[in-house]
Amino acid sequence: MNPQELLLSLKPEKEFFIGIDSDGCAFDTMEIKQKECFCPNFIKYYKLQPVSKYARETWEFVNLYSTTRGCNRFLAVSETLKLLSVRPEVKARNVAIPTSEPLIEWTKKENKLGNPTLIKYAAEVNDPFINQTLEWSLKVNEDIANLVFGIPPFPFVKECLAKMKPKADIMVVSQTPLEALKREWEENKIDHLVRMIAGQEYGTKGEHLKYGAKGKYPDDKVLMIGDANGDLKAAKSNGLLFFPVNPGKEEDSWERLYNEGLDMFFAGKFKGAYEEELIKEFKTYLPEHPHWKL
Repeated sequence: MNPQELLLSLKPEKEFFIGIDSDGCAFDTMEIKQKECFCPNFIKYYKLQPVSKYARETWEFVNLYSTTRGCNRFLAVSETLKLLSVRPEVKARNVAIPTSEPLIEWTKKENKLGNPTLIKYAAEVNDPFINQTLEWSLKVNEDIANLVFGIPPFPFVKECLAKMKPKADIMVVSQTPLEALKREWEENKIDHLVRMIAGQEYGTKGEHLKYGAKGKYPDDKVLMIGDANGDLKAAKSNGLLFFPVNPGKEEDSWERLYNEGLDMFFAGKFKGAYEEELIKEFKTYLPEHPHWKL
């Protein structure tokens, strides 16, 4: 059974459905993965050593501190290289930034943006940039497996899961590879609290919600919990509700969800003014433009 069919085969067991992002939302793993695994290999594999300071700053802006926070890794490569290529500091050093056109072409026609599909594509096209990107991505996964462990969920995550489970079907909705997701949820002994763990191999977050929940529950009984603009878009593209975990204020967000957010959701009072105020505040945490372009 392919991933889409697995999502479609999910049958409601509870009255409500809740999707939860993992990296940076349920777990404080985003900073260590991006800063210690993704970014050093990004500099190494794309030969950005002469502008490493600006490469790191740009990578972190795209993946941690902007509206593109939490985006798929391959989209992040293209966006970072694009931003880096027009930075005055980079131009002043006469450093050639590689073009990611071959990768952009692939991401436009492939919806399951993960290593398995890239491995297949690389074998078909034998493009140097695609091969380089695949090597980078495989090395990132290797480094994450070796470095990222022993990290518990944010405070109040377990309490929220326990409060959700009697009333809601819960699914992990993530663009992280499935292998890493399962390892992190199993390591913390909370995997039994969710119906399914969906990673990048299952499609986009919007597709996870579309095939896993849309039409199976009333729209106002489906909630997506996330820390990134992509999570908000995944929910709203399907007409569903969204609770933000604010970057840098994760503990406060989970405590708020436990103390009031879930009660509002289960009582049918989440939609409207309450949700609108949450989203308005959330948007203040993630700027669209980097400071060097202001």
